[in-house]
Parts: sequence; C-alpha cells; structure tokens
Amino acid sequence: MALLPILEFPDPRLRTRAKPVSDVDARIRQLIEDMFDTMYAAPGIGLAASQVDVHERVIVMDLTEDQSEPHVFINPEITVIDDALGTYDEGCLSVPGFYETVERPKAIEVSALNREGEPFTERLDGLMSICLQHEIDHLEGKLFVDYLSPLKRQRIRSKLVKDQKRRA
Repeated sequence: MALLPILEFPDPRLRTRAKPVSDVDARIRQLIEDMFDTMYAAPGIGLAASQVDVHERVIVMDLTEDQSEPHVFINPEITVIDDALGTYDEGCLSVPGFYETVERPKAIEVSALNREGEPFTERLDGLMSICLQHEIDHLEGKLFVDYLSPLKRQRIRSKLVKDQKRRA
C-alpha cells in the first residue's frame, strides 16, 4: 500500500494535460492500486492520476461508503447523451474544504479501458456521471473552481495558499 501525495490548488502541475496510456502494464496496475489507497485514505470518491502528479489518463472512483464498487477508467472518452444539466455541490481532494455548485450534463456515455486494458462502454447518470466528468476535467488540466466566478476562485486560492504556508 502506497499513499501518494495529492497536489493542491493552485499548484501549476494540476494544469498539465494528461497523456493517453499506451500500455496497461504492471506499472499502471500498481498506480491504480496506489490511487485507490490514496483516495480511500483521503477520503474521497474519485481521483485522477493528474492529482497525484502522474500525467496519464487514469481515473479511479468508488461512490460507496464501504469501498465495495471500485471503478477504473483508463483513457476515458465521454459523449453527452442528454443535454439536460444537473447541479451538484462538488468538492475535490485538490481543493480541500470547499464545496461549490457546478452544472454538468446529467447523462453521458463513457468508453475507456478497464484495469486489465480491456475496452468497455457504459452509460452513466447521476453522481457517477458528475464524478467522472469532474475527474476527466483533471485530466484536461481543469478544476471545478474554473466553473466559479473569478472572485470566488480567488478567495478559495488565497485561503488554500494561506493554509499551505501555515502547514509548511
């Protein structure tokens, strides 16, 4: 078990666009295990490799409280299948302590590879859809605070920078 350090906003490495995984090998499978350990310990329900300073297109998620439904998405691509938007108070392990309302499409279809490197396609809605879109944003170098007003984003940034300096 390895707990990986989670980058926190405004760390510029969070703005790096992740590259596709070319081969799902032992290194990627170990990264997935370490990401699950890190996410569960945080605790969180989703984690993108970009958040642990690995800029490859890997996402882990588990929306259950008992950690019984782990999901892996490697090189995910989504298609919006319902233009209706849903709102959700999103939080983020890279923006600790803040929750803000974000609008996202309610239903999507995702095509990705699983932890064995096998392709799959799945329709997602509700929290699963919201969470995956949030994590894919990380792979694109985007954070949920980017959906907020510049004033709100700056207030969050200032508070986190102050907290990071205090901890250092």
